[in-house]
Amino acid sequence: MKRTLFLVGAVAVMVVGGQVLAADGKAVYDKSCKGCHTAMKPKTGDKAAWVPLIKQGEAALTASVMKGKKPMPPKGGAATEADVKAAVEYMMSQGK
Repeated sequence: MKRTLFLVGAVAVMVVGGQVLAADGKAVYDKSCKGCHTAMKPKTGDKAAWVPLIKQGEAALTASVMKGKKPMPPKGGAATEADVKAAVEYMMSQGK
């Protein structure tokens, strides 16, 4: 019984901790993406430019950012794949 309670508690801590540590898309964008995507295409918030990108889907855009695309470096300067995904989600939301 004690072991079960311990395991349940450990899982709960990991779930809550994972939510707290989840990347903040706007913060990642502000740190790693904003400098270029306010001056270069596709500009954040340019709905016409984002329509075809949004149609590709989040997974395809995240994969593209992970690889990099001239002049964007791999991961767009973000630290982790989770950061990239959060920034992509944020930027997509601004283009809708």
